[in-house]
Amino acid sequence: MARIAGVDLPRNKRVVIGLTYIYGIGRTTSEKICEEANVDVNTRVNQLTEDETRKIRTIIQTKYRVEGALKTEINMNIKRLMDINSVRGYRHHRGLPVHGQRTKTNARTRKGRKKIVGKKKK
Repeated sequence: MARIAGVDLPRNKRVVIGLTYIYGIGRTTSEKICEEANVDVNTRVNQLTEDETRKIRTIIQTKYRVEGALKTEINMNIKRLMDINSVRGYRHHRGLPVHGQRTKTNARTRKGRKKIVGKKKK
């Protein structure tokens, strides 16, 4: 089993698809990594040699920010927006959509369940 960047890659999938299980690596990035490591994109993860796994691991460690480091950077960027009281930071803080979407209707994923207002017992 190949373990890269703290993630166990699925054994029976192709290398290009398996690398996308790492947070911060998508399809195009995984294709570039395979090309740079001279690994055929159609080989399965369980067919990788130790040398190929080592090449892929070093490429990811040296050139890409993935998993914990990437999540930390994203959270710090959001915290910075909140600290400087920008509109985007305010909307992150309130749990509202950040990029100008409609909120009168829709936006339930971001806002959560409806809060019932004004319901009284008789």
